[in-house]
Amino acid sequence: MHGMEQALVENLQAFIGFARRRVGDPHLAEDIVQESLVKALAAERQPDDGEDAVAWFYRILRRSIIDLYRRSDARSRAMARFEEEFPEIPGPEEERLVCACFRRLLPALPESYRQALERIDLEGADAGELAAELGLTRNNLTVRLHRARRQLRELLANNCKACSRHGCLDCTCGEGGADGHAH
Repeated sequence: MHGMEQALVENLQAFIGFARRRVGDPHLAEDIVQESLVKALAAERQPDDGEDAVAWFYRILRRSIIDLYRRSDARSRAMARFEEEFPEIPGPEEERLVCACFRRLLPALPESYRQALERIDLEGADAGELAAELGLTRNNLTVRLHRARRQLRELLANNCKACSRHGCLDCTCGEGGADGHAH
């Protein structure tokens, strides 16, 4: 076994303890150490000496923990934006009251937007699985979904006028009028 690899194996429990103290979750700590080990073993430049390898690996591990917190912060900010954008999402009991105009307007969206909305918002597909299926990164799919929702919201605002700004609950858009509106 190479000096670096042996040093990493010998210090594995110390690395896990270090990560556990910083993230508070033993399973997450093990995952971070494993992810960091993969990064270390894949690195182009690796130290030869065991002592250097331990210090080097701690730097990799620290960066992995920092990245975890950055991703967590980004998710929190994204969730806050989502909650601002969609403050109340109706539950199953309210679903029958929600304006059905959006279904009629879906075909007006680009195919990629419509597909993202239908699969994730209507069918409840997992974003990671759908991204892989479509050959996209999860980030790219998230951006596509955001744009699709924004474009659908604009279509609803143009189509449904006031009710779309008030949540489209108990809407009568599909009842009467030449354009399908009773507003």
